[in-house]
This record gives sequence, structure tokens and C-alpha cells, in this order.
Amino acid sequence: MWPSLPRRDFLAWSTHGLTSTAVMHLLSQQGALNAATVPGESGDPPPHLAPKCRRVIHLYLCGGLSHLDSFDYKPALEKYHGQPLPGSEKPETFFGKVGLLRKNDWDFQQHGESGLWVSDLFPHLAGVADELTVIRSMVADSANHTPATFQANTGFRLNGFPVLGSWTSYGLGCETDELPAYVVLPDPRGMPAGGTINWSNGFLPARYQGVPFRTKGPAIEDLFPARPADAASGQASPFDAEGERETREFIAALNRRHQSSRPESELAARIKSYELAAQMQLSVPRVTDLTGETADTQSNYGLDQPETADFGRSCLLARRLLEQGVRFVQLFSGGSFGSPRINWDGHENMKENHSQEALRIDQPVAALLRDLRQRGMLDDTLVLFTTEFGRTPFTQSEANVLGGGRDHNMYGFSVWMAGGGLKSGMAYGATDEIGWKSVDRPVTWPDFHATILHLLGINHERLTYYHNGIERRLTNVHGQVVRDLLS
Repeated sequence: MWPSLPRRDFLAWSTHGLTSTAVMHLLSQQGALNAATVPGESGDPPPHLAPKCRRVIHLYLCGGLSHLDSFDYKPALEKYHGQPLPGSEKPETFFGKVGLLRKNDWDFQQHGESGLWVSDLFPHLAGVADELTVIRSMVADSANHTPATFQANTGFRLNGFPVLGSWTSYGLGCETDELPAYVVLPDPRGMPAGGTINWSNGFLPARYQGVPFRTKGPAIEDLFPARPADAASGQASPFDAEGERETREFIAALNRRHQSSRPESELAARIKSYELAAQMQLSVPRVTDLTGETADTQSNYGLDQPETADFGRSCLLARRLLEQGVRFVQLFSGGSFGSPRINWDGHENMKENHSQEALRIDQPVAALLRDLRQRGMLDDTLVLFTTEFGRTPFTQSEANVLGGGRDHNMYGFSVWMAGGGLKSGMAYGATDEIGWKSVDRPVTWPDFHATILHLLGINHERLTYYHNGIERRLTNVHGQVVRDLLS
């Protein structure tokens, strides 16, 4: 039993002597320090709720998935197809144009024992419908891609705030000293709206930012030092592991000498990052090498098909990263703006746009859920499937014109979750009969984030960081745990 010491005295003692260093290392390895030291920079640690899961995979669909064509079946649109929006209300749309109402482009069916409605856009996900917890009443505060994407990831429409992955690693720490706590797998076709801000640590310490891995080619650029060419052969000279080790030991000694007289948190963070980089030289090649996976596993994820290979690799890598102790893995489906579109922003032609994007991810995501379940990992893993907003039931066009696209819709849309602590095979909330606005139990992004933290064993009101005179938190001053989703 440890003696009762004030926390500050205990941490001060830990900086003196080899014995204390060893004890701190052992406690860290056992997870005993995570709750005490990581959130401690902002005061008291958050309370220890009973966690339902301990790691997260976040699948983010850039551009705005149409809920009307995926998870929110609206039979009334068939009746109103080709008609103007009923009633006198004039919607404030992103482009200021309201065309005729348009029915869903894909047929819906009920799937699984739960009878969850899923459209033919996602035939593979329909096969795992009983794993899904669908929220059909999400609302956002912006219909503009970049601020809406920021809000979905940080809770705020402005940049400069920590993302969900950073808050999670700040609150729970890391289960491995060989890999980052928070890894990002961008779409190889392009960056999301806002670029790298989408995995920023904001005002949290730099070690909580997301570390992007490339999803094509080497996972991390310049992971190994360049080797000079041998004069005789012209080939790169062999890597001198012993020389590299001695160099690191010498630099570490200089850093310790410098730090002993100048206690700088920035230097400590930089030293820690270099130590992690050294560990990653061994761990990253191992964890990103998918050749050891069985042929069946690779085929299940779609690695043998050109349409699904990119996202399939990301999904399979996400599972492997979790197995190695990474706390939060975020996958992006779709990049930013441009023509032709490389995201879910189906303004011109929903059928063409969403068919292309869904083909890339449907099989890999379903395979990921099945793989996690088969390995016994889904019960303590939380899978998130989100987008910044939905699409309108009317097309963006001049009045009395029936177009093929859909506009941005922040008033009502769908996301889903799967994994530990959730009631699965269910839909929560509802939009109106044409799928325009949330009318039953609307869920805001602060509500959504509060629920995620709750499942991870964190009280969202007490996970804070003091910045510019304010005890900041992911949910700002809002957010309620959506308890009806919890098992």
C-alpha cells in the first residue's frame, strides 16, 4: 500500500533518483499514472466512471453523407417527389436555392433481427445492421464545410481547439510507449476541409496531436536517417545500429545536463517525442506490414479490389494499431474541394457521387466490424461513423426544377456508433416526414461528444484544460449524455 502523499509532492519526488524513476516507469506501464498525471495539468483528474470501452476508431466522411439515401428512410418523399416544399416556410439553404422535393435514390430494406432500415447504398453494412446504433436526429450549427467539420471534430466552429482524438489521449493516456496514442489515416486522394487542423491538439500540449500515417507508400516520411552511398559500390551503406545507439545516448546525456538547470516543459516534450520516434523506427514497420494477414482477411477488407483497396488497408491497419495499444485511430473518407469531387458532397449528381464513395468504404467498414467482433475486440472498442452534416430532401436548383443533387443540411442528419456499452441494432431520434429537420430528441455535437467520453469512463464536465483564463473542455458549457443509447 502506497503512503498517502499529496499528489504534487509525489510527482516532485518522482524527479529525483534512479529508484523513483524506475517506480514511475513501472506505474506508467501498469496504467496507474494515466488518470493522475495526464489530466493533472488542468487540476483534478476526471472521475473514474466505469468505462464501457477503452479505445476508438473514428470513421469520418468528408462532404456530407445523405441520410435520406442511407440510414433515414422517408417513404413520404415518394409521395411528394417532384413537388415544391409544402407549407409557407422558406428554408435558409447554403446556396439560397430550393428546387423540387426528390425521393431517395436507393431503395431501403429492413435488415437483421433488429429490422434496422438501411438503403442499398451500403449492402455490406446492411449485413451488420444489428451492430449499429444509429442516431437519426443529429443537428449542427453550420452548413459550411470547414466550420462544420471543425465542430464535428472539436465541438467548435473555429480552429484552434483540440479535436476529439486529442482530448481522448489527454484524458486516458497511451497504452504503449512504441506508438502514438492518436493516429490519423487520411484519404490518399486529398486532405479534408481545413487540412491538418482536423487532428490538431489546439491548446493542449503538443504530444496530444494526431500523428498522420500515409496510407500509400511508407507510412511515415523520413522515419529512418538517410544513409550515404558507399564510394566503391554506389549503394547505400549499411545502417550502423551501434553508432546510432551511441549517438542517441550522447544526445540524451546532453539533454539531461541542460534540463537539470533549466526545467523546461518544451524540452521535456521534445525529448519524449524523440524517444517515441526511436521506438517507432521498430514498431511502425511491424504494425504497417499487412503481408502477415491471411489471404481471407485481406480479401474480406477488399485489398484485392482496386475500388476498396485504399480504404481497406486503412481499416485493417486501424485494427492492427488498436492491437498494439493505440488509443484513438481516425480514418478520413474523402478529401477537400475540387473537381471532380473526391468526397461525399453530392451537389450535382447524388447517384454518381455517393455510388463512387460508398463503393470505396462499404465492404472495408463492414469487414472491420466483423473482424473486431470475431476477435473479441468490439466489446471494448467504440466505432464512430460521422459526417459534418446531411443533405436536403430538395435539390439545389431553381424553383420548379427537379435536379439530381442535394444541398447541405445542418437541421437533421444521421451518424452511427458501434461497440461496447451501446444498445445495438437500434435507431434513435427522428427527422420530420421529409427528412429535413430533427423533430424527435435532437442530438447536438456536444451531446454526441459527452456520450463518447462517458463510454470511455470520463465525465465530460471534468475533463478540462486551463487556457487563457478559462477551464476549457470538449463540450464547452453544453452537452448531455444520451443515456437512451447506453446498454
